[in-house]
Amino acid sequence: MTSVAMEYGIVLAALLFSLGLIGIMLRRNLIFVLLSLEIMLNAAGLAFIVAGARWASTDGQIMFIFILAVAAAEVAVGLALILQHYRRYNTLDADLASKMRG
Repeated sequence: MTSVAMEYGIVLAALLFSLGLIGIMLRRNLIFVLLSLEIMLNAAGLAFIVAGARWASTDGQIMFIFILAVAAAEVAVGLALILQHYRRYNTLDADLASKMRG
């Protein structure tokens, strides 16, 4: 069984991270911003997995489990904030989030 070179995995993780960063900076819809943030977290997890596989260590997989736990908490809080924003302004436009007080 052949393995994929570490450079390819890191390049893929960098491309995914860049895609998520571009999505955060260009989109105004809060759902798409949350999805872009998830892409960035998964790209970081992929980098840990690739690095762990390169050095034959399970540390990358352990870090990925922590990243998944943080992502789950982030989704729960993020969706609650988006729901509150939608109830108040009847839109998912991120520009209105600067007007939130409370």
